[in-house]
Amino acid sequence: NISKIPLLFILLFFFVCSLDTLSSAFQLAGGKVAGDIFRDNAVLSNPVAGLVVGILVTVLVQSSSTSTSIVVSLVASGLLEVRSAVPVIMGSNIGTSVTNTIVAMMQAAERAEFQRAFAGATIHDCFNWLSVLVLLPLEVASGLMTWLSHLLVTGFRLQPGEEAPELLKVVTEPVTKLIIQLDKCVITGIAMGNEDMRNRSLVKEWCQTDLVMVMACLFCCLPHMQTIVSHAGAKYSSSVLPVTTVFLICRHLFVSTELSDLSVGLILLAGSLAVLCTCLLLLVKLLNSLLKGQVAKVIHKVINTDLPHPFGWLSGYMAMFVGAGVTFVVQSSSVFTSAMTPLVGIGVISLERAYPLTLGSNIGTTATALLAALASPGNKLAAAIQIALCHLFFNVFGILLWYPLPFMRLPIRMSRVLGERTAKYRWFAVLYLLLCFLLLPSLVLGLSLAGWRVMAGVGAPFLGVTVFIAMVNVMQAHSPSHLPAKLQTWDFLPQWMHSLKPLDRLITKATDCCSVTPEAEQGGGEEHISTQTTSGSPKKESTQRKAELAYDNPVLDYLDEIRPGVRVLKLKGLERCNSTPL
Repeated sequence: NISKIPLLFILLFFFVCSLDTLSSAFQLAGGKVAGDIFRDNAVLSNPVAGLVVGILVTVLVQSSSTSTSIVVSLVASGLLEVRSAVPVIMGSNIGTSVTNTIVAMMQAAERAEFQRAFAGATIHDCFNWLSVLVLLPLEVASGLMTWLSHLLVTGFRLQPGEEAPELLKVVTEPVTKLIIQLDKCVITGIAMGNEDMRNRSLVKEWCQTDLVMVMACLFCCLPHMQTIVSHAGAKYSSSVLPVTTVFLICRHLFVSTELSDLSVGLILLAGSLAVLCTCLLLLVKLLNSLLKGQVAKVIHKVINTDLPHPFGWLSGYMAMFVGAGVTFVVQSSSVFTSAMTPLVGIGVISLERAYPLTLGSNIGTTATALLAALASPGNKLAAAIQIALCHLFFNVFGILLWYPLPFMRLPIRMSRVLGERTAKYRWFAVLYLLLCFLLLPSLVLGLSLAGWRVMAGVGAPFLGVTVFIAMVNVMQAHSPSHLPAKLQTWDFLPQWMHSLKPLDRLITKATDCCSVTPEAEQGGGEEHISTQTTSGSPKKESTQRKAELAYDNPVLDYLDEIRPGVRVLKLKGLERCNSTPL
């Protein structure tokens, strides 16, 4: 086991590097589109549109720090007000949680692990969405976070400070910089309306070095050195130039490439996903081999056990402190939550303990953003700190809403339901990603572009129906007798309106058609039937027939088993009771 520990750290290193490269790939593929989305400042004045813009941009570039830096530049230049920027920050907080959801999908091979991993990944999404549902209307009505951040910024005399120390990047950047380097000023320039940036590549070709003394004869003496010497306002002569900045050609795989940004992004996307999947699969296997038997019991007990009475309530807050500290060290909440997801999947960290760790990670990433804001230039200092403070207040207020009172910890219950649904229908994970992070935000953005009347006309009925369905579901679970007889169940509706089984049948048929072998396609119908009957045993046919009957029987609801070969039947009507499955 001791010999496996170095291999564990090596896999973690490449895992983090692949996450960084994945972010670069998304920026190359969708960075300019993200800049165009930010460009229409009239749309950002609508808080709902600002929210979905923050989600879409962060999903496109896979980096909340990039979208936040664009917002800071827009606010500092006067193109965007701080109050209009707060919904964008909320959206970036939602968009950044897509990374660990993608990581959870890599554990889809094992159903039980996939259920736990997906629940652990989506607990961050549920917290963000619930916080937005409460805090966005509050901010629109009162401007609370804007007022608090302005009060703190004006109350202190701020001076530009030093940049935040880079801890994890010191280790990973020597590798990631050899793969790709990006010029992120291009995205910011497009967002601010600079047309010259539109035809400029995101792939960095010239890298800035330190300030040096340069001789004017450098060009004639060493022409083979590809250097560009720039000095603002200087008149070059044959004498020694003053201290100036030198740009040397960068050293990475795609420097001076003739490929487009989209092509480079797709290549990096395929490569980084391949490395990410490989590292994750090997990490899970290695952790399963390390954390087994008595070792697993001890680690599980240490991580998930609460403090002795009467200090048990402090355990969650200590987990928040740990999550904030680790995130501050790695300087990325996506890295921390993505590394935690496989641990939740194999059962080392429980969902109840993963929740405060994730909340602490949110606080840790805002602390890093505050340090980065303090290093901003003088003209952007106040705007950068105010945006970072709004980000901090959003997470703090969300924690105050959804953590201190145990019955208010709705994200845990919501994520557990999502995990169970995904374990039963594995394609639901892809549907969830597309719906929550792409289709729904794009639809809302399109409605906001059509005008507030169209948005209100479509959004108000949709919101009313959603609230009605949620209230009926809660009453069906807790007090069905108070509902009319017809509303005590949804059986009066067509099955496709209250169940995923019809869609599951369609997807199953489609995948079965795609998985037919060429031999079966070429063979005749009689030969195909005889092959089926001779290859399968009567016992297997009987088991398959029972499964089909259980699946189609309206009285019995078939639940997918955790272990292959074990059928779990549950009486319909008792799904929400704590009954033992048959």
